[in-house]
Amino acid sequence: MKPLLALLPFFTFAPAAETLPAQDIQAAAAYSAAHGGHALLIKQNGKILHESYTNGHTKSEPHRIYSGTKAFWGLTAFAAEKDGLFSFDERVADTITEWKGDKRKSQITVRQLLDFSHGLEPMFGLHENTFADRTAAALKAKVVGTPGKSFIYGPAALQVFHELLARKLQRKQTPTRYLERKVLGPLGLGSQRYLPDKHGAPLLAAGFMQTARQWSELGTWMLKHEEVLMRLQGSSANAAFAFGFWNNHAAKSKAAREVDAEAMLDKKWPQQSWRNACLSRSAPADLIACIGSYGQRLYIIPSMKLVIVRLAKDSKPNDAQMLRLLFAGAR
Repeated sequence: MKPLLALLPFFTFAPAAETLPAQDIQAAAAYSAAHGGHALLIKQNGKILHESYTNGHTKSEPHRIYSGTKAFWGLTAFAAEKDGLFSFDERVADTITEWKGDKRKSQITVRQLLDFSHGLEPMFGLHENTFADRTAAALKAKVVGTPGKSFIYGPAALQVFHELLARKLQRKQTPTRYLERKVLGPLGLGSQRYLPDKHGAPLLAAGFMQTARQWSELGTWMLKHEEVLMRLQGSSANAAFAFGFWNNHAAKSKAAREVDAEAMLDKKWPQQSWRNACLSRSAPADLIACIGSYGQRLYIIPSMKLVIVRLAKDSKPNDAQMLRLLFAGAR
């Protein structure tokens, strides 16, 4: 089986995008530093325009990216589909046969696991490092919403996906090893912080630690792969999220609402509102992002050949404000 990098076509050559104004970069950097920023890295047209480390952080120090981890497993899912291990629209119960007798679980598709429209309870307790058996617990998760119509953000679905992938691989290799061969290796990244339970199952929802430059390699890779970017369209339950990535597509609509993703996710899932949600009306609509707790951000803007990494300990991160500063000259 070929690495994921060899399976997806590169963009055709396009002229370099206009460089971001230096004053906008400095304004965004000052805002980041004043709000708990640890690192800000901005790459455009393959070159570093800005790199700063503040509030005691250093360039070589790996940093927790929290839910930024999810995107790496999303890319693993794309690789597995390319390898013919499954289709995104097949029923999970075809492989997780324990679900066949459950009227609602038996309808959940692989795609719904990965765009979080599955309807399963979130099970945030799975984040605990001391959790004994994440797989057994996740497979017993209750269906609390309508599959395909309920956006429920949490670790349960990804742990189910881990077990599905393990069974598809027929236990000949672990999903972690598959991740390393198909995604991490081609990105120049080695083994990560997996936070395994007592049975060795990693936590798919969080755990990775990377430097700003390391995380930026994911963004650089994404800029070169149109097929992946085109498939991050979200679901009818939440058009702004799919496969571990958030998108700003709604920004092109007059009805767009700037939504603070972290603040919204702090609410219980039935109280969350994702209708016409965008991260920033000031940023390009083709922006996609990996979002981790406390202000960890990887922004990717294909139309501007931009990759932006922010590492932080920010109690109230504000994507809209930071992006408004960064793209002030573009308005």
